[in-house]
Amino acid sequence: MGSGHILAIPYPAQGHVIPLLELSLCLARHGFKITFVNTEYNHKRVVSALAETNHIGDGRVHLVSLPDGLEPGEDRNNLGKLTETMLQVMPVQLTELINTINGLGGNEITGVIADENLGWALEVAAKMKIPRVAFWPAAAALLAMQFSIPNLIEQKLIDSDGTLLKSEDIKLAESVPITRTERLVWKCVGDEETEKIIFQVCLGNNKAIEVADWVICNTVYDLEAEIFSLAPRILPIGPLLARNRLENSIGHFWPEDSTCLKWLDQKAPCSVIYIAFGSFTVLDKTQFQELALGLELTGKPFLWVVRPDITEENPNNVFPLGFQERIESRGKIVGWAPQQSVLNHPSIACFVSHCGWNSTLESLSNGIRFLCWPYFADQFLNESYICDIWKVGLKLKKDKHGIVTRTEIKEKLEKLIADEDSKQRIQKLKKTVVESIKEGGQSYNNLNNFINWLKT
Repeated sequence: MGSGHILAIPYPAQGHVIPLLELSLCLARHGFKITFVNTEYNHKRVVSALAETNHIGDGRVHLVSLPDGLEPGEDRNNLGKLTETMLQVMPVQLTELINTINGLGGNEITGVIADENLGWALEVAAKMKIPRVAFWPAAAALLAMQFSIPNLIEQKLIDSDGTLLKSEDIKLAESVPITRTERLVWKCVGDEETEKIIFQVCLGNNKAIEVADWVICNTVYDLEAEIFSLAPRILPIGPLLARNRLENSIGHFWPEDSTCLKWLDQKAPCSVIYIAFGSFTVLDKTQFQELALGLELTGKPFLWVVRPDITEENPNNVFPLGFQERIESRGKIVGWAPQQSVLNHPSIACFVSHCGWNSTLESLSNGIRFLCWPYFADQFLNESYICDIWKVGLKLKKDKHGIVTRTEIKEKLEKLIADEDSKQRIQKLKKTVVESIKEGGQSYNNLNNFINWLKT
């Protein structure tokens, strides 16, 4: 292939776009030209956050878009509908895009790297006889669990459409978290109709991945070692982080407010609580207010990322009365933060997190412990890794009304910050994660082997 032309296509969610874009920038540094395909909706958001440029990586990464099949005003957080409409319209659009690029001459697509959640893109590449790679942006254990669906059906834990038949614990290996059948990933993504759609997509992706030449994963071998014996096709190449290239992360759906870094500069080492829940989490008014009051109760400085859509109505109208005035001297609230830079800042003490996999890897890479607040999908598995397997974080308990109270938040934060054992454990994990991507590390070697294959 030489240093060829790679088409990369992520699933249209923030946690999928950022790591695949990071991999694309890595490949660009190795001489590849990249066409990076977002949905039209996300393309506009990414380009807007990048100050209206669609060429990055010294011009070697070209950002393009395809329609996702939904109308402009439709809810793209409805993952069932989004996934279904994409499947109806995007395979044809992707085929046409590749044919258009190839028709220009001298710059043909020599490889496709597709998010494993877009199995249809791998199938398009196979039909066009283009080398193809499945990219998995989450924990390898989650993909191994998806591979095990036929076993779950055989054991009569679920039926052939993913409906639960039994409530049981599933443990793939000793060093892998227990997963309750109720927490299987398609059971944690929406209503019953969405669950059934996502389950069918999982089945389709299991079949589509058979045509992939490689299956690469944004994880670290030593974090999930036993999984790679169970699923030897999965190749760990992570963590894919901007710090690996000593630059800022890109691919965000909202502009980053970097004023918070100057604010952090004024704070003492290990003194600031950082709170961020990724791009999907929505809190109701009661829960949002309890969180605010819990942070106030700690008496500690905090940096809180409050997305414009984190509550059903404008968050500025939901803060407890007088809260913003009371915390003005020690609290900083931003709409979106340069998270990798924040977690690398010496003033950060701990991370109140939704436990998305990118956030998990970013925090591990910086030796920052977690107070876990998972919302959906794989975040419950990641919470179990953090709290039960690695023991570098704490879980929050809800009261009888399903609310995490201000007292629970305050007490767990105090307990976490005071725990010296978890502080030592996170430093060991930080070393493990960081060394994996240094020269001679397992992820470094795997990535190099992969790049050399792309060049042949």
